[in-house]
Amino acid sequence: MDSYRLEKRNVAVLVISQILFMVASITVMTLSGVVGQALSPDPDLATLPIAAMMVGTVFSTLPASLLMKRVGRRSGFITGASLGGVAGGLLSFAAIAVGSFWLFCVGSLLLGLYQGFAMYYRFAAADVASPAFRSRAISYVMAGGVVAAFLGPWSASSTINLIARVPMGGPYLVIALLALLAITVLTRLQVPARGEPQPGEVGRPLARVAAQPAFLVALTAGAVGYAVMALVMTATPLAMRASGFDMGQVAFIMQWHVLGMFAPSFVTGGLIARFGVSRILLSGSALLALSALTATLGDSLGHYWCALVLLGVGWNFLFVGASTLLASVHTEAERGKVQGVNDLAIFTLVAMGSLMSGSLLHQLGWQRLNMTMLVPVALVILAVLWLRLSRRVSGAVGVGDAPMGKS
Repeated sequence: MDSYRLEKRNVAVLVISQILFMVASITVMTLSGVVGQALSPDPDLATLPIAAMMVGTVFSTLPASLLMKRVGRRSGFITGASLGGVAGGLLSFAAIAVGSFWLFCVGSLLLGLYQGFAMYYRFAAADVASPAFRSRAISYVMAGGVVAAFLGPWSASSTINLIARVPMGGPYLVIALLALLAITVLTRLQVPARGEPQPGEVGRPLARVAAQPAFLVALTAGAVGYAVMALVMTATPLAMRASGFDMGQVAFIMQWHVLGMFAPSFVTGGLIARFGVSRILLSGSALLALSALTATLGDSLGHYWCALVLLGVGWNFLFVGASTLLASVHTEAERGKVQGVNDLAIFTLVAMGSLMSGSLLHQLGWQRLNMTMLVPVALVILAVLWLRLSRRVSGAVGVGDAPMGKS
């Protein structure tokens, strides 16, 4: 098989795997709070299973990256889908069958492990793609979330009574089956030798890699953008309910938000290739700021729709842009620790943002909470401007300040 066909097949494998994983993730976000409320001995613990999934992600991101540095992308992804997706889905189903809340939390923790591995699909897209196709490959993998935005809620609702004697257990069996399908698909992944660490290859110390301006900006943009998005997204249903909207209207806004997160991925890579990643990062930051300002103008359904769509698109530009920028600062020998530290920082901030969301909403209110988000967004803008300035001073031209593939 020639390199062009192999490149396209590998990206297709990763796109399909992303869709199958995202269906599982959206199912958890849609249903696990309801299941937790039914199983929990304390209503205050209803959302603990979702928090357990985030904890599982935080603690597995760095080990997952280091494991894949040793055994390769394909073996690592299959391990994550097996131990996390299949085992987590089956254990969650068993927990519902026996009525065990704590066993359900353990199943959710394993599903977090699945997420910890699956978050590297976007980096694998960079590994299997040629430099000119790299940003588009990352975007196509992220675009898998568009399909999952429709399949996830549909799976959670239509299979809820799949097993009559285990109400709400069906979707977790589906998660396990989809993870099995993902394993089958992932066996077709063939990462080229240039995309895998070579024996005896020695990387630079992490401190030296982390000292690069491009690394610091990629980490800042990815972590801050994701944390701001997660915090506001988590607060939105609570704010809308307090404003008198029903759950159907909340679901409508959230679905459009998810589409805003992933639909731009069809073009984000092309925009990066044409205009350069720093301009896309600045555009993403501007969209997050515009989202926050829109939320302060009113609390009608239209205001929520506009704010949440802008929030999703802004997140997409920052996350895809930051992932593209990060892929440019390390060698194959360094990728395990660099990508692992990056995602560990991202999901630590995301977990903190999700946990703080309700408290901040209660203390500040919807409008002031959104205004507060302008501070971290301003930090990202300053970081990107600093990167552009440092490149101009040093005379360097690269992914941070020029279109991909151009000098």
